[in-house]
Amino acid sequence: MTSDGGTIRYIHETPPEFGVPTPVADGIEWLRLPLPMALDHVNCWLLDEGDGAVTVVDTGFDSRKTRDLWNRALDGRRVTRVVVTHHHPDHVGLAGWFQAEHGAELLMPRTGWLMARMLTLDVHERPTPETLAYWRAAGMPPEMIETRAAERPFNFADVVAPLPLGYRRLTNEDMICLGGRWWHIHCGDGHAPEHATLWEEDGPLILGGDQLLPSISPNLGTYATEPEADPVGDWLASCERFRGLATPDRIVLPGHKLPFQGLPTRLRQLVENHEGALDRLRSHLAEPRSAVECFRPVFKREIREAEFGLALVEAVAHCQHLVHRGEALRETDADGVWRFALR
Repeated sequence: MTSDGGTIRYIHETPPEFGVPTPVADGIEWLRLPLPMALDHVNCWLLDEGDGAVTVVDTGFDSRKTRDLWNRALDGRRVTRVVVTHHHPDHVGLAGWFQAEHGAELLMPRTGWLMARMLTLDVHERPTPETLAYWRAAGMPPEMIETRAAERPFNFADVVAPLPLGYRRLTNEDMICLGGRWWHIHCGDGHAPEHATLWEEDGPLILGGDQLLPSISPNLGTYATEPEADPVGDWLASCERFRGLATPDRIVLPGHKLPFQGLPTRLRQLVENHEGALDRLRSHLAEPRSAVECFRPVFKREIREAEFGLALVEAVAHCQHLVHRGEALRETDADGVWRFALR
C-alpha cells in the first residue's frame, strides 16, 4: 500500500464461513450471514463488553436459519445492545428479535428507526397505486407492470422482526462507547437516510455499514415513497465529507465484502463511478428518454429481470440528479412516462 493510500488492501484475503465468529481486532469478531439474493451475505460485528456480554452491530435478515446461526455464534453470550447502521432489512432484520428475546437495547439513527418501524407495519398483498404509477413513470414495460400488479410484492416485514417501541438515537457528530472503545458517529446519505458510520477514537477501525464498501457501490434509488428525492446528490456530498476524515491507515469493517484499508482511494472511486455514469447519461439524453431506456449508459451492461427493480430505481435517481442540477428537464408524456432530456 502506498503512503498516499493509492491502493486498496484487504485485511483478510478470504471471508469466514457463514455463522462462524472470526476475530478481526482485539475484542471484535466478524460474523458473516447468508442472504437469499445475488449479494449473498451481510457482515455483522460482535464487540466484547466483558462478563459474557456483547454489542451486536447489524443483524442480517429475520429467518429461522439466521436466528439459529446467531444462537450458535453467541454460544451463551448475552446481547446487551444492538447497533443498526441503517434501516435496510439485511441490517435491521433481527434487531427487534434481540430486543424482545434478549432484552437488548437498540441504538440507531432516528430516521432509520422511523423508516424501519413504519415499513414493518406497512404490509401489502398487491403493489400500491402509487408504486404502479411510479413504475409506469419510470418506463417499466406495460406487460411487466401487469404481471407484477397481480403478484404479492416484497414486504419489509417478510424479513424484519417487529420492532418494539423504544430505542436510543445515534446522532451525527456525537460519540459513543462500544466494546471498550470510543467511536465518533458520522452519518451519510444516499444509500439510506442518516446512515451511521462509527470511527474509532485513537484507533484505526471504522464500522462502515453500506456507506463504505470496498468493491461494490451500494444502490442509490429513488422510490415511490419520495419520488422527488436526489439520492445521487446526497451520496456524492456524503463521500466528499468522508474524504475530509479518511486516512489510508484506517481499517474499514464494511457491511458487505472484505475489511480493507485505502479509504481515500475508495471514496474517490465511489465518486468517479457515479460521475462516469452521469457523463454517459448526458450523452444519452440528447434525445428524450425514459429511465428504463437509460439502463445501458448508467450500468454499462444488460439488466436481467431479477435485478430490474433495483436498476429501475437507480436509473431514475441518476436521471433525477441531472434534473436537480438544472442540466436536464423531465416531462410526462401522454402515457404517464417521464421523459428526461438535456436542456
